[in-house]
Amino acid sequence: MTVRPVVITGEPVLHRRAQPVEVIDDGIRELVADMFETMDRARGVGLAAPQVGVGLRIFTWQLGNEDGIPARGVVINPYLVPAKPAPGEPDPHEESEGCLSVPGEAYPLRRGESAVLTGQGLDGEDLHYEGTGWFARMLQHEYDHLNGFLYVDRLSPKWARRAKKAVKANGWGVPGLSWMPGEDRDPFGHDDTDEDAVGGDVSVGDEVR
Repeated sequence: MTVRPVVITGEPVLHRRAQPVEVIDDGIRELVADMFETMDRARGVGLAAPQVGVGLRIFTWQLGNEDGIPARGVVINPYLVPAKPAPGEPDPHEESEGCLSVPGEAYPLRRGESAVLTGQGLDGEDLHYEGTGWFARMLQHEYDHLNGFLYVDRLSPKWARRAKKAVKANGWGVPGLSWMPGEDRDPFGHDDTDEDAVGGDVSVGDEVR
């Protein structure tokens, strides 16, 4: 298993629709093993293949839940049906998200409170899960990655302006930028004693990043 660099917003693979996996072979199994290693080293709760520069429809997760879904898993060629988000503005204290590909930032975003996931497991078996709460949020966040969207693309105008300023201030938004989990400074401030990651891709307390 190898830790792979996490690409940052502006890398083209993050902003286009990922391609279906045609055959689950040794190359796919190696990619998934590397994704788990990268996600763990980054202390993430989810990771999509485009985030490590691979435009395929795969994501992994590590997140406990009350829905009977394995806390650690992978889905290949997923299809997700989320509930419609409730009307109104998101609560900055209860609905903040972050992303390993927008490292160190977090913004409020309202998501559907439940989601139905179907797809394939690593052995080609059919998967069918119904997630709620933060698990549903994570599913929506990672599925967005496979369709070429980052969570910052879905922010309300107020928070979108702040996110755009942060992207500009950090010099992101161009190809060729990445960070290496376990080697570079942890953008979400985790240390070796932290047990949780931060939001959609990462989570501390009630935040999903």
